[in-house]
Amino acid sequence: MHNCEVFVKTGIAFEDYHEALVHIGESMVQAGIVETTYPQALLSREAEFPTGIQLEQHAVAIPHCDATHARTPAIYLIRPDAPVEFFQADDEGTVAVSLIVALIVTHPSEQLMLLRKLFSQLQEPAFFESLLRVPEDQLAALFKQHVFVSSPENAVTAIT
Repeated sequence: MHNCEVFVKTGIAFEDYHEALVHIGESMVQAGIVETTYPQALLSREAEFPTGIQLEQHAVAIPHCDATHARTPAIYLIRPDAPVEFFQADDEGTVAVSLIVALIVTHPSEQLMLLRKLFSQLQEPAFFESLLRVPEDQLAALFKQHVFVSSPENAVTAIT
C-alpha cells in the first residue's frame, strides 16, 4: 500500500474488544484518516465478522471495514497492556489478543493483498514476538520492514 501511514499505540488498556474498536474509530476520525461513518461501520463489521485469530503462540485481531469509510490508507498498530478478548474469526469462542492491527484501506483489492501478506508474516513466531517486545518507537518500522515493500513514502505517527 503506497502512502500508507502507520499509527502506533502502546501503554493502553481496554475492558473489552468493543472499547478497543471505539478507541480505534475515534482516533482515526480525529486523525482525519476516516469518515465519520467509520466507527459505526467498524463495530458493525466486527459484530458480523469477528476478527480475532489464534496463531501458534499468540492471538491477533485485524479489525477493518469497507473502504468507502476511509479517506486515506493507514494501519493502526495497538499493543495493549493486557490481552483483549475478541471473538474468533473462525469459531464460536474468543481469543486473548495481544496485538491489534486495524487496517484502513481505500481500495478493496489492496485490502485482500495486505491481509494475505500480513497473515503470512504474523504466522512467523519470531516476527510476532518481536512486535510484542520492541520499544514503541521501533514498532512501526519493524512492522513495515516485514509487511510492506520498503518505500520512503510510508510515514509513521504515534497516537498520544
